Amino acid sequence: MIDVRASVVYFDDFLVYFLLAIFAVFAWVYMKITPYRELELIRAGNTAAAITLSGALIGFTLPLASVVANSVNVVDMLLFALLAGVAQIIVFVACRKLLPGLPDSIEDGNVAKGTLIAAMAICVGLLNAAALTY
Repeated sequence: MIDVRASVVYFDDFLVYFLLAIFAVFAWVYMKITPYRELELIRAGNTAAAITLSGALIGFTLPLASVVANSVNVVDMLLFALLAGVAQIIVFVACRKLLPGLPDSIEDGNVAKGTLIAAMAICVGLLNAAALTY
């Protein structure tokens, strides 16, 4: 006889690893969408790139945490995690329209623009997280 309870006990461990994978996928997609190489810039000491990427990751993680706490099943969680990622990409696109020459500014280390992008990403993440409580 199969003891289902033994498998279900580890479901929360599965979710932790699963969420880390979702986080990694978002980070990868975000870095592919931006027109500059964040990790290379950060390794070279570019503070603006570090601030920008950090804001996007925090802005994504806030609603992801809300989704984990409030979702009714894994499909629900995945759907809203996807929406949270899309919201962060929209924030970057909007900032790029709002601030002409943004990619060059980040590559040049413009901390003011990097901080604004990070703040926008975190603000949208907070609002997104609040909207995902049901």
